[in-house]
Amino acid sequence: MEWNWIEFFAVVFGLVAVYFNTKEIVWGWPTGIIGVILSGILFYQVRLYADLGLHIIYVILGFYGWYQWLYGGRNQSELRVTRTGTSLLLLLIVSGIIGTAGIGYFFQQTTDADLPYWDAFTTAFSLIGQYMLAKKKLENWILWIVVDAVASGIYVVKELYLLALLYFLYLGLATYGYFSWRQSLAIAHD
Repeated sequence: MEWNWIEFFAVVFGLVAVYFNTKEIVWGWPTGIIGVILSGILFYQVRLYADLGLHIIYVILGFYGWYQWLYGGRNQSELRVTRTGTSLLLLLIVSGIIGTAGIGYFFQQTTDADLPYWDAFTTAFSLIGQYMLAKKKLENWILWIVVDAVASGIYVVKELYLLALLYFLYLGLATYGYFSWRQSLAIAHD
């Protein structure tokens, strides 16, 4: 196996960013932006185009999330953890299913993409998860657990073992993030 420095640093920055997010540390956003750029380069190299497109959008969402966490709360204050309402959650899930079908079909028909529908699933639902993370919605962590499990499998198939390990570690961090944010939410309501 050839050592890939881009993959290595994408993993390091990604882990640090998600850890910061679980602790509600705003520096997770700029750290994540660096990791996302590195991952995007890697996905281009291995022809996972939906993931590449996702990472371009992640850069934009990274700046959006950074701003939201600093000024998205009441009277432009720091944003607090909240729950996702049922109607919004249903809308996001339906959007993810439609996005998966559309993105998967597009890449299957127009590119040489590998695993187009699995790649599209992680793309569509990662966008939703990233939006929910930027808005500090507790349920983002549940979505990330599912996405991270699927992504780990994709990366094993593509022999991107460090990224597979990263997304497996993200499973643990997402679980930790859920319980940490749930505690933060409970404290806010006391």
